[in-house]
Amino acid sequence: MSPTVSKILFIYGIQLLCLVVLQCAAEEACETIPTEIHVTKEEYDDMGRLVRSCSGEVSVNKCEGMCSSQVRPSISAQTGFSKDCFCCRENYLRERLVTLTHCYDPDGVRLEDEDSIMEVRLREPDDCKCYKCGDYSR
Repeated sequence: MSPTVSKILFIYGIQLLCLVVLQCAAEEACETIPTEIHVTKEEYDDMGRLVRSCSGEVSVNKCEGMCSSQVRPSISAQTGFSKDCFCCRENYLRERLVTLTHCYDPDGVRLEDEDSIMEVRLREPDDCKCYKCGDYSR
């Protein structure tokens, strides 16, 4: 194969790779989506005995979607390929208080007094976006 043909094939390959990368980037859809989860929290006394157990359905945000990942030939990589993996993850977490309204004593009897509700702090995604997989340094 002549050097000119090799250069043309190389340039064609690069153009094709760029087209695929741009198409993948356009398909990224990492979103912050509301969902509902069931939460159960138990409270224990100083001796380690169960005092009460509270639960409830809580609306929270979650991260969901696709991010483009790619494998491409590389001269400098030991395996011969360069891998870029991206995951849909939280960009920022917010803390908030949720109220659990179904509380029971250790015998399973529903509580009706001031112990009938429990406030719990939880952290949920406030914003989601694509991050390089394994990058926890943020």
